[in-house]
Amino acid sequence: MGVPAELAERMSMAEQHEYLRARFSRRTMVRGGAVTLGAIAGGVFVPGAVAQAAVPSQASATYAATSGESVDGALVSPFGRHLAFGNDPSTEVTVSWQVPINVKKPFVRIGAHPWDLSRKIEAEVRTLYTPAGVGASGDHTQYYLHAKLTHLRPGKTYYYGVGHAGFDPAEAHLLGTLGTFTTAPDHKKPFTFTAFGDEGVGYHGLANNSLLLGQNPAFHLHAGDICYADPAGAGQTTDTGFDSRTWDQFLAQTESVAKSVPWMPAYGNHDMEAWYSPNGYGGEDARWNLPDNGPDKKNLPGVYSFVYGNTAVISLDANDVSFEIPANLGISGGTQTKWLEAQLKKYRAAHDIDFVVVFFHHCAYCTSTAHSSEGGVRNEWVPLFEKYTVDLVINGHNHQYERTDVIKKNAVVKKLPIGGTAYPETEGVVYVTAGAAGRSLYAFSAPDSYEGHVADLDSVAAFVNTKDGKVNETVAWSRVRYLNYSFLRVDVQPASKGRTTTLTVRGIAETGAEIDRFTVARKAK
Repeated sequence: MGVPAELAERMSMAEQHEYLRARFSRRTMVRGGAVTLGAIAGGVFVPGAVAQAAVPSQASATYAATSGESVDGALVSPFGRHLAFGNDPSTEVTVSWQVPINVKKPFVRIGAHPWDLSRKIEAEVRTLYTPAGVGASGDHTQYYLHAKLTHLRPGKTYYYGVGHAGFDPAEAHLLGTLGTFTTAPDHKKPFTFTAFGDEGVGYHGLANNSLLLGQNPAFHLHAGDICYADPAGAGQTTDTGFDSRTWDQFLAQTESVAKSVPWMPAYGNHDMEAWYSPNGYGGEDARWNLPDNGPDKKNLPGVYSFVYGNTAVISLDANDVSFEIPANLGISGGTQTKWLEAQLKKYRAAHDIDFVVVFFHHCAYCTSTAHSSEGGVRNEWVPLFEKYTVDLVINGHNHQYERTDVIKKNAVVKKLPIGGTAYPETEGVVYVTAGAAGRSLYAFSAPDSYEGHVADLDSVAAFVNTKDGKVNETVAWSRVRYLNYSFLRVDVQPASKGRTTTLTVRGIAETGAEIDRFTVARKAK
């Protein structure tokens, strides 16, 4: 039901929009300022009790679905489409999207051709309500929809469309709304993926996204600090400036890539939105549907792994081990580190996996003057990366590009100049900070040094965050530094058994110029 005709005749479009927003707001859901998360389909979904706030009853949490009040679905267009792999990227993909108001019977269609789409596959709705007074947020309800597709064929491209009652993507005039995705192959073959951290909303994020799409990646890794709805980033309800509507802008901004490229995030400190659940991830649970093979889906929903071709990828939650920003320090009780070791051991023993890539937010090694290095990561995870010869570690957090030499036991094993090759089986691990996706840039204590502008230094001032505070250090491992917007492109080239298989990493500037390039090589299994 839209604006009554007698009112519409006297109202501008802006006034009609405000009328509908007010009419369908969910003020009735909140008692005592609680921030709630509910699923319209399948009962109430509450990620955790909100501190000092009442959890609403099922009757109030499902008000939007049962009240009978709605707008003509033909007038509501989905937006913010984003894909994610399931536990098995060769057969499972989740299609997620957003609608600005409640809709009836949401669904996805899928097929091998745009003119041959399937029956309607029901979607789950996760409703996230944020009342006025939480940070800078207005009274705002967000509707996130998810449809997990299973039993897909490996290495196949599918067309899909999302819709609801009144909006069917299979209709001829809506075919332009269709998207595509390609499942992972069930064998080794060359592929490319991209990565960065700390995007936020703005021009530079848009610019990087346009370049990402041109790389034709099989998937994209986002190493935390996704949209910055919480600009303070301390993970506390006292954080100022929080605005849940920033997520609407972010998902619209990234849709050009994420509607066809699985967008796989790890969670950073700005992603701990403390108003929704004790662990801060209640809002993230509404927006994302990630693999559920991690150690603790309740407390660590951003910890998971997947295998694409000959490469295993592991997403970690560094908030669990961060001394610098301790809101979630120790939340896993050590289970994340135990799980990590089990995953690394399993992947190194697998006969069809050559490379292991790990990504997370807080930097293991960085010389930024802002956050620099995280001692909790060095204590908990770096020894495991070295023990199981991890091939590449990707971080965000510091808003710049920096790449290390080959490191082992906090020391340089081998200098790795631009164009060089690392052999993790016999040498050590290479770490890349790729946190210049879009947010305002930080600074280095040393001059930039990148492709075409090399200024090698074997002594750079930095610090590491420890349980006792910041500890200054002078390091020799900072090999490439670039203080401008950029992202990573990684090309994986398999080889037959016993031959050399390679993982070529490139730093790409927002201008499209290459700022760094190195290769990781090992014998193929």
